[in-house]
Amino acid sequence: MVHLTYQGEPWEVPDGMNYRCLAEQVQHQYPAPILLAKVGQKLVELNKKVKMDGELSFLTILDPDGRKTYERGATMMLLRALVHVYGRKLGVVKLEYSLGDGLYFSVEKPEELTEENVAQVKATMERYVREDELFGKSKMSTDEVIELFHHHRMVDKERLFHYRRSSTTNMYRLGNYVDYFYGYMPASAGQVSVFDLVKMERGVMLLLPKRTDPTVPGELNVPQKLFATMERSNEWGKNIGVPTVAALNDAITRGEGRDIILASEAYQEHLIGEIARQIKEENRRIVMIAGPSSSGKTSFSHRLSIQLGNVGLKAHPIAIDNYFLDRELTPKDENGEYDFECLEALDIEEFNDHMVRLLRGERVKMPTFNFKIGKQEFHGNSLAMGKGDVLVMEGIHGLNDKLSYAIPAEDNFKVYISAVTALNIDEHNRIPTTDNREIRRMVRDARTRGISAQETIARWQSVRRGEERHIFPFQEEADVMFNSASLYELAVLKTFAEPLLFAIPTDAPEYPEAKRLLKFLEYFLGLSCEDVPRNSLVREFIGGSIFPVG
Repeated sequence: MVHLTYQGEPWEVPDGMNYRCLAEQVQHQYPAPILLAKVGQKLVELNKKVKMDGELSFLTILDPDGRKTYERGATMMLLRALVHVYGRKLGVVKLEYSLGDGLYFSVEKPEELTEENVAQVKATMERYVREDELFGKSKMSTDEVIELFHHHRMVDKERLFHYRRSSTTNMYRLGNYVDYFYGYMPASAGQVSVFDLVKMERGVMLLLPKRTDPTVPGELNVPQKLFATMERSNEWGKNIGVPTVAALNDAITRGEGRDIILASEAYQEHLIGEIARQIKEENRRIVMIAGPSSSGKTSFSHRLSIQLGNVGLKAHPIAIDNYFLDRELTPKDENGEYDFECLEALDIEEFNDHMVRLLRGERVKMPTFNFKIGKQEFHGNSLAMGKGDVLVMEGIHGLNDKLSYAIPAEDNFKVYISAVTALNIDEHNRIPTTDNREIRRMVRDARTRGISAQETIARWQSVRRGEERHIFPFQEEADVMFNSASLYELAVLKTFAEPLLFAIPTDAPEYPEAKRLLKFLEYFLGLSCEDVPRNSLVREFIGGSIFPVG
């Protein structure tokens, strides 16, 4: 007998019962299908037998780990269905990125895709759901796994597993389809019943449940500028021969880590130079930079200012945060806490008054916000714009027209920046942009603010909710998008992040996320930061930046 506690009540479970049986008994208490169990701080797949005593809870697609589990299940169903309908005619099928509520898969031979066959693939997936096919899990030797990948021409997976330290690997099976996935899997296809499949560009878009309503699939609403930025970054990664983690590891083992660093930095400098030239050609006088947490906004603003100088313009960097309202005037959220992320936390009227006056050529006394005492201060700093002067402004609301309502559109140039990871783990396992930024943030916060990785993880979902509300809805309003992710950076961040993550206690609520990130970083060979230039955006997080970024 196993002794569990569920919602404060004891629950004695006979030996040999699996978690799915328990989930079925309480499913009526949840708004969406249960996908994972959690005992203490350990995540457990539902097909696993109950063996551990402890506090039991369940996760659905409404939980971050539950949604990742749903994504993996839907991905495996799609890959199997594609093989069933097409055989090998499509060539390599690759999970490229997450876009809105969907996952975009490219195929090597898109000319083979037809609307009729895509509908057949979807119908095949729906059959898996109706028959509630099980996701099986078995342990294989890593050598056998490499041979399996070689046989099925999964080149990226084959190369990646040459760097695997463990002698065994957990493989998943759905019917006769076998594959490796980074993370947990649902119990059966019946739990992955809400989806749609649409032919798109060079592949298909797998639409998953809406985040706001998990009972219906999301809509095909592709952010075209973001998609184009991702495609450009991916193409560049392929051109220099580093599209995956395995390719990066190969380059590091050949002693080419420095070359990858220099190539990445040169590419970013080229893109920043392009943006500076566009600003000059269009005669824009104010640049508004916005992006999610840990996207490198501050370093980017300094590098852009230098490039503006190279094209004959004089840049004046200004932090929008200097226009915060005094602390006692700041709005509060539903929990009664100060909401520093909402637009109303800024003195919008003062901001627009200053911008209009500066554009007219007037001299304006510029504020500085004192975060320690929560008040705006003036220290005698003033600014007047001459011919060829450009204001370079950075803040989370930079793309929101409600902030800059008085600035003429012809003067306002908007830049969206984010760390859109160009690397994939392998063909079927992508690297979420949020993972890259979360690791960046914990390394920076530990170094500059004395904040532990545990605290960073605890705050991360709140940070992401703020981004969903205040940043992502405006990203397509940008004139240009800049990808701040470097191909090499996770290999460098690994050496800084791992000690921080290992410090999180196993009984802490943040431990499952720490364990997941540690497992993720195992895929990378470490790379010294010695060759990372001092003006690199990566330096904003690991330290040693030439810019005043903390």
